[in-house]
Amino acid sequence: MSSETPSQKLPGYVIFISSVAAIGGFLFGFDSGVINGTVEALQETFNASDFGTGFNVSSMLLGCALGAFIAGGMADKFGRKPVMIATAIGFLISAIGSGLANTTTVFVIFRFIGGVSVGAASVIAPAYIAEVSPAVFRGRLASLQQLAIVIGLFIAFISNYLIAKAAGSAKNDFWFGIDAWRWMFWIECIPAILFGIGAAIAPESPRYLVAKNKDEQAAAVLKRVHILTTVEQKIKEIHDSLRSQEPPKFRDVLEPGTSRIRTIVWIGIGLSVFQQFVGINVIFYYGAVLWKAAGFTEDQALLMNVISGFVNVSATFVAIATIDKIGRKPLLLVGSIGMALMLGAVAVVFASAGLNEEGTLALSKTQGLIALICVHLYIFAFAISWGPVVWVMLGEMFNNRYRGAALGIAASAQWFANFAITITFPVMLGTIGLAGAYGTYTFFALLSVAFVWFLIKETKGRELEEM
Repeated sequence: MSSETPSQKLPGYVIFISSVAAIGGFLFGFDSGVINGTVEALQETFNASDFGTGFNVSSMLLGCALGAFIAGGMADKFGRKPVMIATAIGFLISAIGSGLANTTTVFVIFRFIGGVSVGAASVIAPAYIAEVSPAVFRGRLASLQQLAIVIGLFIAFISNYLIAKAAGSAKNDFWFGIDAWRWMFWIECIPAILFGIGAAIAPESPRYLVAKNKDEQAAAVLKRVHILTTVEQKIKEIHDSLRSQEPPKFRDVLEPGTSRIRTIVWIGIGLSVFQQFVGINVIFYYGAVLWKAAGFTEDQALLMNVISGFVNVSATFVAIATIDKIGRKPLLLVGSIGMALMLGAVAVVFASAGLNEEGTLALSKTQGLIALICVHLYIFAFAISWGPVVWVMLGEMFNNRYRGAALGIAASAQWFANFAITITFPVMLGTIGLAGAYGTYTFFALLSVAFVWFLIKETKGRELEEM
């Protein structure tokens, strides 16, 4: 059981190194959101079809799946810190290359590299934060990952809006006569460099050090990051949870003596998939396209993205304040119910809307207002629940022995689900329309209620060694 109590003070050093890891989440969010304001400019620059446009946007997600899949094993083999540094370098290369691209092929290659970094960050940041955090504060500290993601999205939306507004459009020239959309990608170089510097300064995870039999180094880190009666007792607990002195292996995610994946890993995969199948990233990747399809101008659509980002960030603060008090499972249930109601309402609004002379949706003022309110209530419901809680649980629900590998599998599944949702949205938009798309996401939100109710167990306040 934990020797920590809620009345004890959280060490500032823990906040610092957790924040450094969370910069990976910021880059994750920025890299995911920056594409939003460039979709139409990319389509025109590369003369892409609807499917091609979908692939330009979603190609990063294939890299994400690969990065998430290999990151856990790499982190268990080489350490959390080296993988974070390599991830920062990948973000920098992707940002520069995506902005320089003159063909779809070159663009997809550099976005794929960025995707590998995003996928790696989605695994390493929550694992690292969970492993350096005192149990009583772990929910709030692990929520820094999601807070950083949504801030990254928000900053990307603001950056895109300001650049497009200054240039007149993402398609127009901006500084030095270079296309505005290229500058949208290059802005990412700044946080990528900061992440690399921070990762170089941060210590290695004490649980990784114990796994490598570096107890003295682990003790030095634990003395700075944990609120403990004895560091020696904590090291013993970690050793006991690892069950042996052998390094963790990927096959540890299998049931002993079988080729079956452990049930807890399947539940982690389920959390990851449902987080994407409720359609949240359609708004974050295609927000400008979505609102323009609903009858708004480009300038209004980009401003909607900023509002969405603000709601997302604000709600995440609510989640951080409540996750260690209310718990993980209640937040997931509230979020699922809220998302299902709001998505269903939006689907009804789009289904009842008329068409203009060009054959696109023409919402009345009342319909537009209802859609605007419901979409942002949906974002709020997601951001207080499935956004942060999934990352917190993936970082803490697995045994020390196979956390890196299991988290990698679950996160990889999340990116494949994200890819499926992202690449199908332009096709759905052109076939079953916004109403059909939102009806589909409503269905998955309803399924997520049953998934949480029957399969999710509470992890609030439990030490990682108890999992």
